[in-house]
Amino acid sequence: MPEPIPGPRTVGAILAGGLGTRMGGRDKVLMRLGGETLLRHIVRRLEPQCGGLILNANGDPSRFTGISLPLVPDILPGHAGPLAGLLSALDWALAHRPEAEWVVTVPGDTPFLPEDLVMRLHAARQDAGLPLACAESGDRLHPAVGLWPVALRDDLHHALTEENVRSVRGWAERHGYARAVWPATPTDPFFNINTPEDLAAAEALLLEPTHD
Repeated sequence: MPEPIPGPRTVGAILAGGLGTRMGGRDKVLMRLGGETLLRHIVRRLEPQCGGLILNANGDPSRFTGISLPLVPDILPGHAGPLAGLLSALDWALAHRPEAEWVVTVPGDTPFLPEDLVMRLHAARQDAGLPLACAESGDRLHPAVGLWPVALRDDLHHALTEENVRSVRGWAERHGYARAVWPATPTDPFFNINTPEDLAAAEALLLEPTHD
C-alpha cells in the first residue's frame, strides 16, 4: 500500500458554521466539556495530524477572541450548511496553503476524534482508488468527517451556487468516496453533541478510563 499523504499537505477545517438550534443557539465549539471547550478537545486531537487548522464560523468574530486559529466564515450567505463551510475551507487553503492538496473536515461538536483520522482517511481513499474518503463507525457514515481534494473547489462552487446542492453525501457520491471504518465501542470516536443530554453523556464518557 502506498504511504498516506503526510499531514503538512492536509489542512484541517473545524466546521462550526451552524446555528446550534438544539442547543439554544449557543456556539457548540465554546461549550465546556471536562473544564475545556469542545474546540480545545478537537484541536488537541486534530492539530498534530494536519499542516494547519482553521475554524469555519459565522457571525460576530469577537466571541472567538483569544482563539489562535484563523477564523473563516462561509463565503456564501444564508447558512448553506456544511458544504458551504467546506467550500470556504478549500478557498482558504488555495489562498494561504498553496502547498496543501487536501482539506479534512470535522464538525465542531465531536470531542473524541481519533488521533489517526487523517492517516486512515488517506489510506482508505488510496486503497479504494477514489478521490474522497469519509469516516464511518458502527455502520453509520459521517459525511462531514471527510477528506477532500482542494482541486475540487470549482466543482463544489458550481454545485452550491448553480445546482443548489446541500447534501455532503450527495456531492461526495458524484465523485466516489471511500469509507474509513472505526469501531463504535467502547466509545464512538465520532460521538457528536447536539443536545444538552448529549453533553451530559459526553461528560460521563470523559470519565471512563479509555479517555485521558
